[in-house]
Amino acid sequence: MKKLLEVYAKFAALASYLQSSFLLVVRLYWGWQLVQSGWGKLHHLDKITDYFTSLNIPLPAISAHFVSGLEFVGGLLLIVGLGSRLIGLMLTVNMLVAYWTADREALFAVFSDPGKFYNADPYTFLFAAAMVLVFGAGLFSLDALLKRRYRGWIEKQ
Repeated sequence: MKKLLEVYAKFAALASYLQSSFLLVVRLYWGWQLVQSGWGKLHHLDKITDYFTSLNIPLPAISAHFVSGLEFVGGLLLIVGLGSRLIGLMLTVNMLVAYWTADREALFAVFSDPGKFYNADPYTFLFAAAMVLVFGAGLFSLDALLKRRYRGWIEKQ
């Protein structure tokens, strides 16, 4: 049993080296998807505003501008890994609001009919944003570079 635990501990240590690479792939792929989504919304703000109006979202024009900008700029920031946890939080909230306003039935089906929940449009964006919120950007990011660069300054504060 001891040998098995030692082998598992070595395997777990090796697998943990994949964490930053995995987070980089998640950030690059879903960041790019968000950039494209935000860019499309920015170029069709009238349609997004009309859609938000149909969902009874307060201040639909302002909300359309905010969501479009958040997805575009947030996607860019995810790609480079800057302010990742803050952006992860904002995008997670944004996707939860998307579920609440546009696909409430899928949101409430999370336990009764999980397929409906994870087949909804916001799911993969929500999952990626929550992953970055919880785990951070990883070693291959501007967040990590800035942390290493200013570690001494941060510790003095």
